[in-house]
Amino acid sequence: MSNHTERFHGRALLAAALAVLLIIGSLTHLERAASGLDIEALQIDATPVTVFRAQSGHRLAADSEAPVVLIAHGFAGSQQLMHPLATTLAHGGFTVITFDFPGHGRNVAPMRGGLADADASLRTLLASMEAMGRHAVQRAGPRGRYALIGHSMASDIVVRHAQAHPEVEATVALSLFAPSIQAQTPADSPRNLLVINGALEPQVMAAEALRVLAAGRADAASASSAFSTTYGDFSRGTARRAMLAPGVEHIGVLYSAATLAATLDWLNQAFDRSAVTAAVIDERGLWLGLLVVGVVLLAWPLSLGLSRLGSFAGADHPSVHDRLLPQRWFGWGGVLVPVVAPAILTPMILRPIPTNFLPILLGDYLMMHFALYGALTALGLALAGRLQRPTLASSLAKGLFVRRAACLLLVCAYALLALGLPLDRYAFNLWPEPARLPLVLALLAGTLPWFLADEWLTRRRGAPRGAYLASKVAFLGSLVVAIALDPQRLFFLMIIVPLILILFVIHGLYSRWLARATSQPAMAAVANAVVFAWFIAVTFPLVA
Repeated sequence: MSNHTERFHGRALLAAALAVLLIIGSLTHLERAASGLDIEALQIDATPVTVFRAQSGHRLAADSEAPVVLIAHGFAGSQQLMHPLATTLAHGGFTVITFDFPGHGRNVAPMRGGLADADASLRTLLASMEAMGRHAVQRAGPRGRYALIGHSMASDIVVRHAQAHPEVEATVALSLFAPSIQAQTPADSPRNLLVINGALEPQVMAAEALRVLAAGRADAASASSAFSTTYGDFSRGTARRAMLAPGVEHIGVLYSAATLAATLDWLNQAFDRSAVTAAVIDERGLWLGLLVVGVVLLAWPLSLGLSRLGSFAGADHPSVHDRLLPQRWFGWGGVLVPVVAPAILTPMILRPIPTNFLPILLGDYLMMHFALYGALTALGLALAGRLQRPTLASSLAKGLFVRRAACLLLVCAYALLALGLPLDRYAFNLWPEPARLPLVLALLAGTLPWFLADEWLTRRRGAPRGAYLASKVAFLGSLVVAIALDPQRLFFLMIIVPLILILFVIHGLYSRWLARATSQPAMAAVANAVVFAWFIAVTFPLVA
């Protein structure tokens, strides 16, 4: 073995050791957040519910009259997304309830109305809040008072619910949009309102927070000039405050230490528990990030073993790559047309086509966008003379098909489960209920054509530098164009664009390492297509 090979294998072992340490360390800290809590999973009709309480012996152990906090997640979210707030408040002595709205997370009851009927969707969400409010009252004991927390879509839902229920002592609205609050709305409707937005969210969110803060106040002008000032009186229910959590955006606001501490302090004041402080602030964002880094880093040394396991070597298909000269960017022989043309044509072609054939909000549009974009990319490659015969026949002839299929299954399992299982536990729902499994297959019909075409475009030998980055920027740009062409129908795709970007980065590293280990773009293409189809089918709301 040469010195270069020894150094290479040494780096791989070092990377594997570091990855394992990161994974173990992050999982240990993530589990520690729930230490000292009783966590009870319930099912109320079709709604999955989780109740958090401090264990007996905890210095703030919840009693039968402990203040109750009901927490509601936002669009395409799930109750796991709200667990940092839940664990922080439970350590502070509150009884905390989280749940999945209809059509979200593991709640298989559809969200009726979808985007086509906003009033029906609102009624569905408010009915779910009504049912959960009754459960909160039962938990609250003789006084029957409780508090609400809602994020994004749920911010207006919790405000409306609190306005109709005087037993709601306080409301915390994260990333607020509340058309239910107008200038003539009384200052105690809802009671004791705290608004928290991420400092990196669009300016329109900050303007909405200040509008709500000033609504119904005599000193509206001064109230709208500054954040982080408390107005009104808790005993009268008129306390209001708006603040910006520093350095975070729409999702990061849920993990911000500033958000967690301010929410705890606000609810302590609302329930006249000003001297109580939390034993734990569940700042899990850093540890989730380290977990992702560890899982991604571990994929590199693991990918090196695929070459021997599946007998991937340049010798079994050298003619395919050796006859490809380095590809140009410009002209029909380059990649400019296959990269740019689909980005322009796909949103324009799909603009007049109705997309309401799948029972998942916006999933049908994404399926068509992926499929058409992939077909146009493949057409561009064909016109450039860059498509080659697949090597399936060669694999069959050499008796390698079973071994390579096994490799593909291992790659898909790692790509899907290594991050999927911990994220499902600590961040957001990624476990599909049986009703969603057919949707995964339907989405795969769209994601697979695009990833096959895109991996061949960007990962085969001869592709110019930067092709992968250019193709992903073009794809995200095409989604932005689609939203601009039809904002009423596709507005909520803006939520998924940053998440797709993160997945492109993570699985881009996977595909790069797999391409080097196997010289077969299809290996990473299939794994990435499965992951994206799974993610969309599981996270986007079910609709009726």
